[in-house]
Amino acid sequence: MTSRMPAAAATLALLLLTLAGRSFAAPSVILDTEQVEAARQHGALVWDVRGAGAWRQGHIPGAVNIDEVTGALRNDNTEDYLPLPEIERKLGRAGIDPQREIVVYGPKGAPGVYFALVTLQYFGATKALIYHGGIDDWMAAGKPVTAEATVARPVTLKLGTRPELLVDTKDVIARLKDPSVQILDVRTPAEFRGEDIRAIRGGHIPGAIAIDYQNNQVDPDAVTKFERRLVANKDGLNLKSRDELKKLYSALDPDKETIVYCQSGVRASETATVLQEIGFTKVKVYDSSWLGYGNTLAAPAEDVSFVNVGMLTGRLSALQKRLDAMEKEMAAMKAAKP
Repeated sequence: MTSRMPAAAATLALLLLTLAGRSFAAPSVILDTEQVEAARQHGALVWDVRGAGAWRQGHIPGAVNIDEVTGALRNDNTEDYLPLPEIERKLGRAGIDPQREIVVYGPKGAPGVYFALVTLQYFGATKALIYHGGIDDWMAAGKPVTAEATVARPVTLKLGTRPELLVDTKDVIARLKDPSVQILDVRTPAEFRGEDIRAIRGGHIPGAIAIDYQNNQVDPDAVTKFERRLVANKDGLNLKSRDELKKLYSALDPDKETIVYCQSGVRASETATVLQEIGFTKVKVYDSSWLGYGNTLAAPAEDVSFVNVGMLTGRLSALQKRLDAMEKEMAAMKAAKP
């Protein structure tokens, strides 16, 4: 017996050294249909983040809803989070307790679903999961849907936050020349170049790397193709494989602090989650994103452009005249009917 101990000890030591040098990926937070079904069976809360109208038409049985999430939890003008007490009340009324296991879903591949996921994580959730395929994959798999409203058990919430997950405009400006920080712009190329202006000015944060979030998908043009009925389903909205995603973000260092931004933090939430899935460990979402940065005129920017207010006003005026004329024509047609 004793003569075998050194060999056994040596084998164990070798195994421990091997394990110590090996990196293990964290469990995925992105679920497929069968995993969602399994989560439901063991009591996970399901949160449908679509608008209330879509939810009432049909949802996963038992799913709760607070209306479309990006509007329900944010200020309409600034698109920043509502005051914490309001969020506590809204989530609490629907029984959405971040301490529970929660599966969030909506339309397939919708970035707003990822915004809900990041929101839960920001409020302390450690068991928040996302169903990327959403209601589309659920129905395609022949799973049941219901129009019956879920009667939620309300909870009283006192939410804490994880400030390390988000950055604000001051944080971003302070990090512009920090070599240990990389900034990722996930908007469209036109937004990045300052051609599509969605704030006081267009452009991008100096030094930002541009990778449109839609490139996470098997087909970046999937939404357009589906809307134009060029394809019969939304399979193009599936996420690329991990190897393909690693290749897509190969210009970035997974060990650096990575700040992700878009227009208001929604699209950024998807890419931030994807980066974490492929091994990035210091990912932060710039919540205000370009809406906050572009409206901060003192913040340095590249490819800067400004809205031509006069031309915009002229176009709006011309559009209003066309609407007025159409209303008059419709009124005249109604009056001419016997």
